[in-house]
Formats: sequence, C-alpha cells, structure tokens
Amino acid sequence: MNDLRCMIQGCPGKVYAPAGTQNVCKEHFLNYLTWRRRKGAQMFVTYAGMTMEQRDAIVAEWAKTIRIEEASTTASSQKP
Repeated sequence: MNDLRCMIQGCPGKVYAPAGTQNVCKEHFLNYLTWRRRKGAQMFVTYAGMTMEQRDAIVAEWAKTIRIEEASTTASSQKP
C-alpha cells in the first residue's frame, strides 16, 4: 500500500479515512466529523448522497478552518 499522509499541511499523520478525494489522519477525521455535526443533521444526509468529487467542496471549506498550529500540534501528539 502507498505511504499516504494526511491532506492537512504540516500533518505527518498516516491516512485514516477519506475526505472527498483526499485523505485525513484519525484526529483530523474526528475534527471533520465534529465540524459537519455542528453544521446540522441535514449535512450528514446531504453529504451521504454526494459523489467524492462533490464532497471536495465541503472538505475544502472545512480545511480552511484548520490552522497550521493545529496541524503541527496534531503531528506532535501522534505516536510514530
């Protein structure tokens, strides 16, 4: 398998789950789910019906909320 990394800049975390056509580590995936939950229950229903390419717009919106400091903190807290 390829040695894929989290899509968040500066995060060396290994891939845990897809986020659109990209991938995120476990900590960022949980952050992404929390962000979607805060958007409302309808977000989960809408997101489930989208193609991976359509989900990219949602992922891009979420990725803008992640600060570089958070990504580096995530990287230092992960076990090798």
